[in-house]
Amino acid sequence: MSEERTRLAAPMFEIENLHAEIDNREILKGVNLTVNEGETHALMGPNGSGKSTLAYVIAGDPRYEVTEGSIRFQGEDILEWSPDERARKGLFLAFQYPTVIPGVSMANFLRMAVTNVRNARAEAAAAEGGSVQPMTPREFRRLMREKMALLKMYDSFATRYLNEGFSGGEKKRAEILQMALLEPKMAVLDETDSGLDIDALKVVSEGVNNLSGPNVGMLLITHYQRLLNFIKPDFVHIMMEGRVVESGGAELALKLEEMGYEGLRGRFAEARSA
Repeated sequence: MSEERTRLAAPMFEIENLHAEIDNREILKGVNLTVNEGETHALMGPNGSGKSTLAYVIAGDPRYEVTEGSIRFQGEDILEWSPDERARKGLFLAFQYPTVIPGVSMANFLRMAVTNVRNARAEAAAAEGGSVQPMTPREFRRLMREKMALLKMYDSFATRYLNEGFSGGEKKRAEILQMALLEPKMAVLDETDSGLDIDALKVVSEGVNNLSGPNVGMLLITHYQRLLNFIKPDFVHIMMEGRVVESGGAELALKLEEMGYEGLRGRFAEARSA
């Protein structure tokens, strides 16, 4: 089988036996997770279970060292890729705590990010005999206004410095706006519901739902069922002590809400000791 056929036959995104540590402290202890095109997965778990660590490792945060296992995207191991290469190839992380960058406007930041990704895709398409047209400034402005309207953002938002003075809801909308413009193939949303009131949660969730599709995989990291009332996952995974301990359909989140993390922790403690 050719390399191209092997790549197409593989799951879009696959984590296998992933171990990772920071400051010689192991946090991920054998994570296994597969996301295919068009699927939305929710990853739930208590504080300290390793959810955000997993998101940072996927994004290539250099503070974390992968000691075992693999992360494959479209059949390729990404662990040797730099963070910017991962982004150019189609991976996206919406941060729980987005960085404030004074002096850089939203519009300039987004234009640079979109241009870099579009140029990388053009180079990849040219290498395979195809073509991707560069995005003109006029096209970018039109697309940005369209996506901002989708997220109910005022035009003046584009002139503000990145995340400076933003409310929690504005920061999360800015992250989803980035995702809308970058059009990733695999998106990881790290506690996008954190710090949002119900109105902001509805707007952000609507934006995420509008960006999902048959060619996009999504991993939603959250503590609470309430996000999943607005974004319906195909699969739910429960993470504890650095591992995915249970997986199921959307009903698993309802079961977790009823049982609570302590109840689930006790059940698995009994299973290990049996």
